[in-house]
Amino acid sequence: MVGAFKISFVTASPHAPVPPHDFPPARTVLVPGRGEFFLRDSGLADQPAPAPRFGAASARPVVFMLHGWTGSADLNFGGLYDDVIAAGYRVVALDHRGHGRGPRPLVPFRLTDCADDAAAVMRLLGIAPAIVYGYSMGGAIGQLLARDHPGVVKALLLSGTAQHWQEPELRRVWRAMPALGLGLSLAPGSGWRAALRRSGFSPGPAMAWVHSEMIRHSPRHIAQAGRELGRFDSRPWLAPLPFPTAVLLTSRDDAVPPAKQRELAAALAAPVFEAPVRHLEVAAMAGPQAAARYNPVLIAALEALRSAAPSGTLALDEA
Repeated sequence: MVGAFKISFVTASPHAPVPPHDFPPARTVLVPGRGEFFLRDSGLADQPAPAPRFGAASARPVVFMLHGWTGSADLNFGGLYDDVIAAGYRVVALDHRGHGRGPRPLVPFRLTDCADDAAAVMRLLGIAPAIVYGYSMGGAIGQLLARDHPGVVKALLLSGTAQHWQEPELRRVWRAMPALGLGLSLAPGSGWRAALRRSGFSPGPAMAWVHSEMIRHSPRHIAQAGRELGRFDSRPWLAPLPFPTAVLLTSRDDAVPPAKQRELAAALAAPVFEAPVRHLEVAAMAGPQAAARYNPVLIAALEALRSAAPSGTLALDEA
């Protein structure tokens, strides 16, 4: 025993950590002054090999995806990549700092840094302005991106997210973040495995892949990200934006109440699209039934934003 935490070792799984879907091609980009970022970029498949390193790789409109807390691009969006690509979009999704294969900076996690990262990646790739789609924590990052880097956003779609997480019961959760970080640092394998079992996973191929992805996270940054969510509050500054916005409401959400999502839409004066899914059903392992309830609504929202968004590219003085 170390304090209140029991140290245990990862039990080897007999199952290979095989992803449940074929994902878009992967790439890494080095952003000067910020680090190396892992991306999924379906535009690479539109090019004959070798693909160009930078610049627009296809004529398709870009959807730049921002994942949620304790997720990664693949964990959060693996179940919807194919449908969005089939609808005519180029998907670009990054892993945030401290999550998945994201960078591990030696500074505390800040949501504003994640927004700055996203803007820098879009500018480096030459894909700005893009349709930005943020889920859960990615929705908070999307709000900050729209505030601090409006020139990289052609349209903004927020889903399963809110203006704040300031309720008293949630404050108790955020205060536990240091203990969470310590526990995951001491026993990341068993810690994430216990979390997956509480979420309904049973030992098997599905859990093996998700578990292998989650132990990529930095425990320190995951805990700091939770603390940051507890501090986030866009109510003082969020207002209707100068580009099209929409909220894709997860109407069975058990983590972000639908009422909070409607408050977000009202603050933005944004239309609401509703999908009858729970919070964790927007994930690679959610299954075809959840995808059938969420993905068509996602595509309808993207089509509405695409129709409303002006054409054009990022002005040089915004880069």
